[in-house]
This record gives sequence, C-alpha cells and structure tokens, in this order.
Amino acid sequence: MSPDIPLLPNGPHCGNSYHPSAAEIEQAALRIRAGGLVIFPTFCLYGMGVDALRPMAIEKVFKAKGRPGNNPLLILAADLASVMSHVKDVSDEASLLMKSFWPGRLTLVLKAKSHLPAGLTAGTGKIGIRIPEHPVAAALVRAAGGPITGTSANLSGQPGVSSLQDLSPELITTADCVLDAGILHGGPGSTVVDATSSPPLILREGALSADKIFRALAGKC
Repeated sequence: MSPDIPLLPNGPHCGNSYHPSAAEIEQAALRIRAGGLVIFPTFCLYGMGVDALRPMAIEKVFKAKGRPGNNPLLILAADLASVMSHVKDVSDEASLLMKSFWPGRLTLVLKAKSHLPAGLTAGTGKIGIRIPEHPVAAALVRAAGGPITGTSANLSGQPGVSSLQDLSPELITTADCVLDAGILHGGPGSTVVDATSSPPLILREGALSADKIFRALAGKC
C-alpha cells in the first residue's frame, strides 16, 4: 500500500457494526478517480474497485489478482440510468430481472456498448453489471461518479473473503485504500445471469437462488 494512503480504520473489530464514514468513502472515491485501486465491501464478499472506464486501472486489477486476460470483469453502477448508458439491446426479460432484484445480488450479463474498455469484456462484446446492495458499495459507486469494477478481492483461483483478516497480504500491498465494513454476509457472491439470450441463462448460481430467478421471469414474484 502506498505510504501516503491510509488503511481506513473504524474502531475495534465488531462484525457488521463497522461503518466507514462519508468522508472515508469520498477519500476512497478520490483514489478511484485518480486511477487507484480500492478494496471495499459488497453484500457477501470484499471486492476490488477501480475506474471501469480506465484501461490502465483495469490492468491493475488483473495484475493484482493474477487473473487471465481472457476472463472478463464485472462492473457496478450507481443506478439504472448509469447501467443503460453502458449496455444495449436490453430485453423485456432483462428489464424484469432488474426491477425484481436491483439493487441486489444479481449480476446481469448484457451486450456492452463500444466505449467500454476491451479489458472489461475480454473481447466478448458483453459486460456483467449490477447495482450494488451494500450501502458502502453503493455510496462508493455514487462518489466515484462512474462505474467501478466489482470483482472479488482474491487471488485468481482462490475463494473470496468476507473478512479483511482473510485477505491475501499480496492484495493489500496493491491497494491504494481499504474500506473496512467488518465481517460480511459471506457465501458464494452474486448470481450471474446471461440476459443476452432468451430465455436468460444462469451462468452461476450464487446468493440469489435459481428458483427466485425463474419465479420472477414467470411473473410469480
């Protein structure tokens, strides 16, 4: 970690009672806007956030994680208007899933607009995107002023972490700022649904069950 960028402490370890202040979140957003990398909480796991529109920042994530370049990154957006500015050809089914589960633990894979850096999409022409549920993640995206990456804070091939105590020391040294929200919910992370096909295809069942997805598409919830 850069010596002039502090780890953001919030008192003694006490689970989910950690609440980064608005000033701390703004400090983290400043780092992102300057091209830096921030470790931050999502609902289930800690994530790694950089400006999703900066190719050089995106490269930092791949390098830090040891992630293959052909493995796309998902992004987080502040609201539906922001989502729509980065994707195209949104089907009625995709819109229904957005209305049913956002903000929340659903990542939708949609067709990407051409301005998104190739490093995000890995040449697929698609982008995974969601509006985050965790209040710190949501505030960070708003403060950053644009989409940020939302990949889990782990080395490639390793499990994600719900506590900063379990974070790889190698990753901590790559971060410009860390937002500590205590012990998170844990679990498998977001459910990923490819909404470029009809019917939408569940690529990874995570915190949101497949049954809830199917019921929403059938108009039962």
